[in-house]
Amino acid sequence: MITVLGIGPGDRKLCLLGTETYLKQADTVIGSPRQLALFPGIPQEKQLRLPRLTALKEYLVQNKKRSIVLLASGDPLLYGIGTWVTKNFSKQQIQIIPGVSSIQYMFHCLHLSMNDCYLTSSHGRQPDFDFLLRHDKVGMVTDTQLGPYEISQEIKKRGLHRIIYVGENLSYPDEQISRFDESNVERREYGMNVVIIINA
Repeated sequence: MITVLGIGPGDRKLCLLGTETYLKQADTVIGSPRQLALFPGIPQEKQLRLPRLTALKEYLVQNKKRSIVLLASGDPLLYGIGTWVTKNFSKQQIQIIPGVSSIQYMFHCLHLSMNDCYLTSSHGRQPDFDFLLRHDKVGMVTDTQLGPYEISQEIKKRGLHRIIYVGENLSYPDEQISRFDESNVERREYGMNVVIIINA
Protein backbone atom coordinates (compact mmCIF):
# COMPACT_ATOMS: atom_id res chain seq x y z
CA MET A 1 0.00 0.00 0.00
CA ILE A 2 1.22 3.47 -0.89
CA THR A 3 0.16 6.16 1.57
CA VAL A 4 0.60 9.71 0.30
CA LEU A 5 0.84 11.67 3.53
CA GLY A 6 0.15 15.40 3.54
CA ILE A 7 2.42 17.08 6.08
CA GLY A 8 1.41 20.73 5.71
CA PRO A 9 3.47 23.74 4.67
CA GLY A 10 6.52 23.01 6.81
CA ASP A 11 5.99 23.57 10.53
CA ARG A 12 5.51 20.19 12.20
CA LYS A 13 2.79 21.70 14.42
CA LEU A 14 0.63 21.99 11.30
CA CYS A 15 0.69 18.24 10.60
CA LEU A 16 -2.68 16.58 11.17
CA LEU A 17 -3.28 14.20 14.05
CA GLY A 18 -2.49 10.68 12.98
CA THR A 19 0.66 11.56 11.03
CA GLU A 20 2.92 9.73 13.49
CA THR A 21 0.78 6.58 13.29
CA TYR A 22 1.27 6.32 9.53
CA LEU A 23 5.01 6.87 9.90
CA LYS A 24 5.37 4.19 12.60
CA GLN A 25 3.47 1.62 10.52
CA ALA A 26 5.50 2.24 7.37
CA ASP A 27 8.25 -0.06 6.11
CA THR A 28 9.71 2.84 4.11
CA VAL A 29 9.21 6.61 4.29
CA ILE A 30 10.08 8.54 1.13
CA GLY A 31 10.64 12.29 1.12
CA SER A 32 13.00 15.14 0.37
CA PRO A 33 15.75 15.86 2.91
CA ARG A 34 13.72 18.83 4.18
CA GLN A 35 10.60 16.70 4.62
CA LEU A 36 12.43 13.83 6.33
CA ALA A 37 14.16 16.27 8.70
CA LEU A 38 10.74 17.15 10.16
CA PHE A 39 10.55 13.66 11.65
CA PRO A 40 13.86 12.83 13.36
CA GLY A 41 12.28 9.78 14.98
CA ILE A 42 12.16 7.85 11.69
CA PRO A 43 14.96 5.23 11.77
CA GLN A 44 17.61 5.85 9.12
CA GLU A 45 17.08 2.42 7.57
CA LYS A 46 13.41 3.27 6.89
CA GLN A 47 14.20 6.53 5.11
CA LEU A 48 14.51 6.89 1.34
CA ARG A 49 15.45 10.18 -0.27
CA LEU A 50 12.91 11.16 -2.92
CA PRO A 51 14.30 10.17 -6.36
CA ARG A 52 13.23 11.43 -9.78
CA LEU A 53 9.70 10.44 -10.73
CA THR A 54 10.75 7.69 -13.17
CA ALA A 55 12.88 6.04 -10.47
CA LEU A 56 10.16 6.61 -7.87
CA LYS A 57 7.59 4.82 -10.02
CA GLU A 58 9.96 1.90 -10.57
CA TYR A 59 10.62 1.63 -6.82
CA LEU A 60 6.91 1.76 -5.93
CA VAL A 61 6.05 -0.90 -8.52
CA GLN A 62 8.83 -3.20 -7.31
CA ASN A 63 7.82 -2.77 -3.65
CA LYS A 64 4.04 -2.81 -3.93
CA LYS A 65 3.66 -5.38 -1.13
CA ARG A 66 5.46 -3.13 1.36
CA SER A 67 3.85 -0.37 3.40
CA ILE A 68 5.27 2.82 1.90
CA VAL A 69 4.63 6.39 3.03
CA LEU A 70 5.33 9.11 0.49
CA LEU A 71 5.59 12.50 2.18
CA ALA A 72 3.81 15.38 0.46
CA SER A 73 4.31 19.03 1.38
CA GLY A 74 1.09 20.98 1.77
CA ASP A 75 -1.94 19.07 0.56
CA PRO A 76 -1.12 16.13 -1.76
CA LEU A 77 -3.94 16.83 -4.22
CA LEU A 78 -3.50 20.60 -4.50
CA TYR A 79 -0.73 20.79 -7.11
CA GLY A 80 1.12 18.12 -5.15
CA ILE A 81 2.59 14.68 -5.75
CA GLY A 82 -0.74 13.05 -4.91
CA THR A 83 -2.00 13.89 -8.40
CA TRP A 84 0.96 12.08 -9.98
CA VAL A 85 0.33 9.03 -7.77
CA THR A 86 -3.36 8.85 -8.73
CA LYS A 87 -2.41 8.88 -12.42
CA ASN A 88 0.13 6.07 -12.05
CA PHE A 89 -1.48 3.69 -9.55
CA SER A 90 -4.95 2.27 -9.03
CA LYS A 91 -7.25 3.38 -6.21
CA GLN A 92 -6.82 -0.03 -4.60
CA GLN A 93 -3.06 0.53 -4.27
CA ILE A 94 -3.11 3.95 -2.65
CA GLN A 95 -4.55 6.04 0.14
CA ILE A 96 -4.16 9.80 0.33
CA ILE A 97 -4.11 11.67 3.62
CA PRO A 98 -4.86 15.40 3.33
CA GLY A 99 -2.70 18.17 4.73
CA VAL A 100 -2.86 21.93 5.23
CA SER A 101 -1.86 23.59 1.94
CA SER A 102 0.49 26.57 1.84
CA ILE A 103 -2.24 28.57 0.05
CA GLN A 104 -4.75 27.74 2.79
CA TYR A 105 -2.20 28.64 5.48
CA MET A 106 -1.47 32.03 3.88
CA PHE A 107 -5.13 32.96 3.49
CA HIS A 108 -5.56 32.32 7.20
CA CYS A 109 -2.48 34.40 8.08
CA LEU A 110 -4.06 37.29 6.16
CA HIS A 111 -7.54 36.70 7.68
CA LEU A 112 -8.90 36.44 4.13
CA SER A 113 -11.77 34.15 3.22
CA MET A 114 -11.01 31.50 0.60
CA ASN A 115 -14.60 31.56 -0.64
CA ASP A 116 -14.81 31.95 -4.44
CA CYS A 117 -11.02 31.74 -4.80
CA TYR A 118 -9.45 30.41 -8.00
CA LEU A 119 -6.51 28.10 -7.19
CA THR A 120 -3.68 27.45 -9.61
CA SER A 121 0.08 26.97 -9.96
CA SER A 122 2.85 28.17 -12.26
CA HIS A 123 5.11 25.16 -11.58
CA GLY A 124 6.30 24.03 -15.00
CA ARG A 125 3.37 25.68 -16.76
CA GLN A 126 2.35 28.97 -18.33
CA PRO A 127 -0.94 30.18 -16.82
CA ASP A 128 -3.58 31.82 -19.00
CA PHE A 129 -3.45 35.27 -17.43
CA ASP A 130 -6.41 36.60 -19.39
CA PHE A 131 -8.53 33.86 -17.81
CA LEU A 132 -6.84 34.01 -14.42
CA LEU A 133 -7.27 37.77 -13.98
CA ARG A 134 -11.01 37.58 -14.58
CA HIS A 135 -11.20 36.23 -11.04
CA ASP A 136 -11.35 38.62 -8.09
CA LYS A 137 -9.38 36.30 -5.84
CA VAL A 138 -6.53 34.00 -6.94
CA GLY A 139 -4.22 31.75 -4.92
CA MET A 140 -1.15 30.57 -6.82
CA VAL A 141 1.83 28.40 -5.98
CA THR A 142 4.75 29.84 -7.95
CA ASP A 143 8.27 28.84 -8.94
CA THR A 144 11.57 30.47 -9.92
CA GLN A 145 10.57 30.74 -13.59
CA LEU A 146 7.27 32.52 -13.08
CA GLY A 147 7.05 34.21 -9.71
CA PRO A 148 5.74 37.39 -8.09
CA TYR A 149 7.56 39.85 -10.35
CA GLU A 150 6.49 38.13 -13.59
CA ILE A 151 2.90 38.00 -12.33
CA SER A 152 2.95 41.74 -11.60
CA GLN A 153 4.18 42.42 -15.13
CA GLU A 154 1.31 40.40 -16.60
CA ILE A 155 -1.13 42.52 -14.56
CA LYS A 156 0.52 45.78 -15.67
CA LYS A 157 0.54 44.66 -19.30
CA ARG A 158 -3.26 44.45 -19.16
CA GLY A 159 -3.68 47.85 -17.48
CA LEU A 160 -5.21 46.27 -14.37
CA HIS A 161 -4.82 47.02 -10.68
CA ARG A 162 -4.45 44.24 -8.12
CA ILE A 163 -3.26 43.80 -4.55
CA ILE A 164 -0.52 41.14 -4.54
CA TYR A 165 0.41 39.28 -1.37
CA VAL A 166 3.62 37.23 -1.47
CA GLY A 167 4.27 34.59 1.19
CA GLU A 168 7.79 33.18 1.40
CA ASN A 169 8.94 30.13 3.39
CA LEU A 170 5.51 29.88 4.96
CA SER A 171 5.39 28.45 8.51
CA TYR A 172 9.21 28.33 8.72
CA PRO A 173 11.18 30.58 11.12
CA ASP A 174 12.14 32.88 8.21
CA GLU A 175 8.56 33.25 6.99
CA GLN A 176 7.85 36.55 5.29
CA ILE A 177 4.52 37.87 3.99
CA SER A 178 4.62 41.08 1.93
CA ARG A 179 1.94 43.25 0.34
CA PHE A 180 2.48 44.87 -3.05
CA ASP A 181 0.51 46.05 -6.02
CA GLU A 182 1.41 45.56 -9.67
CA SER A 183 3.64 48.66 -9.65
CA ASN A 184 6.09 47.81 -6.87
CA VAL A 185 6.81 44.06 -6.77
CA GLU A 186 10.56 43.72 -6.38
CA ARG A 187 12.56 41.97 -9.08
CA ARG A 188 14.49 39.50 -6.93
CA GLU A 189 14.63 35.85 -5.95
CA TYR A 190 11.80 34.75 -3.70
CA GLY A 191 11.94 31.84 -1.26
CA MET A 192 9.40 29.01 -1.57
CA ASN A 193 6.40 31.16 -2.21
CA VAL A 194 2.69 31.56 -2.66
CA VAL A 195 1.05 34.56 -4.36
CA ILE A 196 -2.47 35.76 -3.59
CA ILE A 197 -3.95 38.23 -6.07
CA ILE A 198 -6.92 40.34 -4.96
CA ASN A 199 -9.05 42.65 -7.09
CA ALA A 200 -9.65 45.34 -4.50
